[in-house]
Amino acid sequence: MTSEPRLSFKEMCAKFDVTPRTLRYYEYIELLAPERDGRARFYGPREIARMTLILRGRKFGFQLEDIRQWLMIYEEQGTEAQMRAWVEMADRQLGELAEQKAQLEEAMDELRALRDRTADSLPDAT
Repeated sequence: MTSEPRLSFKEMCAKFDVTPRTLRYYEYIELLAPERDGRARFYGPREIARMTLILRGRKFGFQLEDIRQWLMIYEEQGTEAQMRAWVEMADRQLGELAEQKAQLEEAMDELRALRDRTADSLPDAT
């Protein structure tokens, strides 16, 4: 038995507020590789850290395949290569988010103008 903290499947779901289906899917696509004891799964510090990174990446809009490849860089090439890849990924994602923001602002402006025209055409209620 190891002295490092380990979480059960249920504890992992609770800690990260994810569904069992999500956790199983992350294992299926090899983002996570918990230790197994019979049918039980246990998540050590490595898997906990990976899950933190996965969810952070999802929050910023990264695709799971991008996250998986980024995590593999650490395994195969180490921290510096992973950090360099992260900077490149972040730059690309910032560009995509800026484009999405511009599109949202344009849609909001159009909706606001249409709403204002519609409101202006209503008879005044007194």
